[in-house]
Amino acid sequence: MTEGKARTDDTAAAEDESLLDGARTLLEDGQTLLAAEIAFQKARAGFVLGRAKGILVLAALALALLFFALMALVVGLLLALAPLIGPWGALAAVFIGLLAFTGLSVLGVVRRIAAITRALRGKDGPA
Repeated sequence: MTEGKARTDDTAAAEDESLLDGARTLLEDGQTLLAAEIAFQKARAGFVLGRAKGILVLAALALALLFFALMALVVGLLLALAPLIGPWGALAAVFIGLLAFTGLSVLGVVRRIAAITRALRGKDGPA
């Protein structure tokens, strides 16, 4: 009887050892997977940051060129309107036009901010 009990204890010990080995292997695999995922995300972030620098430079250049194009439009409007309504009238007309576009832009910004505020407070109506 002791011999049967000893075999059962050996079998149980072997099963516990096998279970422990499986758990260790699973833990090691998890650690390896985590390290690989961290390395992948670091590489991904480095790629995005590298590309973001070029994108920002091109965006800044585009905005600068847009500014100069708008300035050329304003000067062109002044020169075109000056013979028709005089230099002061041209200046007033261009100024009022720019002021109107500025007002419309500000109104659009205010409306969008108000819509975002309503949505965040949960008071937004049905879509």
